[in-house]
Amino acid sequence: MMSRILKKKWILLILCLQCSIFNFKSSICFAQFNTDRLVMIGRSALYYEDYVLSIQYFNQAISQKPWLYEPWFFRGVAKYYLDDYRGAESDCSEAIERNPYVTSAYEVRALCRINQKKYAEAVSDYDRALRYDPENQIYWYNRILCLVQNKDYDHAMAQIDSMISRWSHYARAYSVQGEVYMLQKDTVNAIKSLDKSLEIDPYDGGIWAERAIISLSQKNWKEGEEYLTKSIRLLPRHASNYINRAMARYNQNNLRGAMADYDTALDIDPNNFLGHYNRGLLRAQVGDDNRGIEDFDFVLKLEPNNLMALFNRALLLEQTGNLRAAIRDYSKVIEDFPNFWFGLEHRASCYRRLGNTRQAEVDEFRILKAQMDKRYGKQPRLSQKQMRRRSDEDLEKYNQLVVADEEEVEHEYKSAYRGRVQNRKAELSFLPMYGLTFTRPEDDIKTEMPYEETVESYNASSHSRRVYVSCDQAKVDEDRMRQTFVYIDSLSTAIDATRNTRDVKPLLFMRAIAYSTIQNFDNAIDDLSICLQIDSTMTLARWQRAVCQGKINEFNASQGTNIDLQTANVLGDLSEAIQSSPRNKYLYYNRGNLYAQRQDYQRAIDDYTQAISLEEHLAEAYFNRGLALIYLKREAEGIADLSKAGELGIYQAYSIIKQKREK
Repeated sequence: MMSRILKKKWILLILCLQCSIFNFKSSICFAQFNTDRLVMIGRSALYYEDYVLSIQYFNQAISQKPWLYEPWFFRGVAKYYLDDYRGAESDCSEAIERNPYVTSAYEVRALCRINQKKYAEAVSDYDRALRYDPENQIYWYNRILCLVQNKDYDHAMAQIDSMISRWSHYARAYSVQGEVYMLQKDTVNAIKSLDKSLEIDPYDGGIWAERAIISLSQKNWKEGEEYLTKSIRLLPRHASNYINRAMARYNQNNLRGAMADYDTALDIDPNNFLGHYNRGLLRAQVGDDNRGIEDFDFVLKLEPNNLMALFNRALLLEQTGNLRAAIRDYSKVIEDFPNFWFGLEHRASCYRRLGNTRQAEVDEFRILKAQMDKRYGKQPRLSQKQMRRRSDEDLEKYNQLVVADEEEVEHEYKSAYRGRVQNRKAELSFLPMYGLTFTRPEDDIKTEMPYEETVESYNASSHSRRVYVSCDQAKVDEDRMRQTFVYIDSLSTAIDATRNTRDVKPLLFMRAIAYSTIQNFDNAIDDLSICLQIDSTMTLARWQRAVCQGKINEFNASQGTNIDLQTANVLGDLSEAIQSSPRNKYLYYNRGNLYAQRQDYQRAIDDYTQAISLEEHLAEAYFNRGLALIYLKREAEGIADLSKAGELGIYQAYSIIKQKREK
């Protein structure tokens, strides 16, 4: 009787194993049976920003059912995030051909076209999207920006009027109206529109920057500086704001403040031409010649034929005694402008100081012959009242600060797809759960490897690949992805050939971790569930199953799906795992994450506290406990925890601390 029961259990187990086997060598069978699942896995990988991996899943779906619009569209989104705008545009076009009523496809294609400066085509996309969704404020706004970029100001102004009539309290509509007035040289109306925009929304740093541009153009330096300071408080990482404020400060004789702004701008944007050029001129004025040369060196790397920069570097090289290098730069300038007498005078001086009297006299004779009555004084000081446009190549203006040919407003196209995916999540995001992986965690700041005794025991007893503990889901590149598919295929073959539970359990566990690596969490859960049917005391399997289900839950929640039942399953797995392994700090941390996801912050804090008591250097627990405390309005305690997390290597904690203190 007992042997018959065991035989039935074994048959049931074999059936479960056969159902779970997945041949990744071609992945065709899976795609044939369930293309929807392929798309869902791809979307999950897309959500977790594993764009290369998500494209592979969408490729499989497209190869099996090319008439479906979804895989084309989501593959286009993945390509968009990888900056492959041409490829993304093509995929969105394929999606639209299959289903012309999905407005998101028009939106993403429009964004791709904007990034390729194809503004007229982007306008066409927004026209079609608005046909199906006429009340979409984002589409209206982006279409107007495209019209402005295309210099179709009359049409843009008509659209702005329509938008204001629909949304009279939309600040951005008035700001873009002000921009159009500026482009049409109507400064009075531009100021009225921007002031109206700021009246509605005084916390938009971009509008303050636009208002400052008008003040600077009117040489109202103090007012422009005040507006830019307000913009910088709201947009502290925009280099152009610091460049413009440096100009305003310079024209008020605040050289120290101008220098500080150029330094900050170049910290943010190290390749900024205006920042390096103007800082070089300022350094020359205050006698910091060697560092001024460094700035002009950088400018000349960007623009090797920039004669203004060459001449200014030559002056500094002469000043520092590097006469041969100075002659080299002077000669390049004089070659293009043979009648630039000031340059000839300086080159003659360098020749004479080197003892090359003959060459010095040649230059001096040219000067004397052309300008017999001209007297030469010292090198003119940097003018504090004059500036030149970047395209102005009049060498007599070599010592004037440079401004852009046209002050362009930095447009921010509104979209759910703009920026990185995580920017669409909550402002304060908890760090993810700790799970099991084959990839050794790497962190330039945190040097300690996550250690858990049960994992090390498993590694010591296993002859297969080493398992690591990590809370960072590493992105999968193409080579690693192919290797993982091959590894899964080899495990599937071994599982199919195995006829006893003792040997099949570790193979299933390894395959589950491999599935987790390529974000196929459903298949991972299937394998882990069979592991637990074989051995219900396998804590590692229960741990990893909770992590995989938690990943699925997070994605499903982002799609508006109710996940209450699935969350209860995760809680059950974590609680049972804790009973089996009460010294495992990562299990408490993970359960804390689950409670935090359910907004049960007090229980989350209790679990994070327990994790910290087991491992006092668990930085992620401090970080997440800090956020939970902040959500409970216990900000002082929360900031203390975030400070500790930053001390232990989680640098983003400092950004949150700064935000909270500024508020």
